[in-house]
Amino acid sequence: MFIQTESTPNPATLKFLPGQAVLEMGTADFPSAETAGKSPLATRIFATGQVTGVFLGTDFITVTKAEAADWQHIKPAILGAIMEHFQSGALVMEGEGQAAHAAHDGEDSDIVNQIKELLDTRVRPAVAQDGGDITFHGFDRGVVYLHMKGACAGCPSSTLTLKMGIENLLRHYIPEVLEVRPVAA
Repeated sequence: MFIQTESTPNPATLKFLPGQAVLEMGTADFPSAETAGKSPLATRIFATGQVTGVFLGTDFITVTKAEAADWQHIKPAILGAIMEHFQSGALVMEGEGQAAHAAHDGEDSDIVNQIKELLDTRVRPAVAQDGGDITFHGFDRGVVYLHMKGACAGCPSSTLTLKMGIENLLRHYIPEVLEVRPVAA
């Protein structure tokens, strides 16, 4: 098994490409070892030490290191943990998969559907290239709330991406959108 790695715009995060499916669909975000209980893969990666976050996509794994850690020292252990996991045949996620996005009813439902469609078709594929994900959290009085995951969480350029990229895109297509704001996990 050959696992490729790619840098991301976030220097504390590396993207690992195992060359096979990681999740069937959706994503899974584990911002700490305590949250990784449902994923034997994420648990194994956290066990290598100096890891502060694991994010799983359909064909990639994004790992965030502790501030004091050096990639040269921890990358071999992470590569080993990923390889061991896939060779063991263990499940990536135990139990149920990702919960479906909640339906949004009410007067803003058409706007919310448009926002979600633009995020799914234009934003999320581009962000996944950098090892992250952005999900819809809410829409209230012209403000879109988005949750940034994986390499996007804590990335120095995430504010610029959010304001200059996503906000401009949404405002262009949906005049009711006035602003885009991130929400904490």
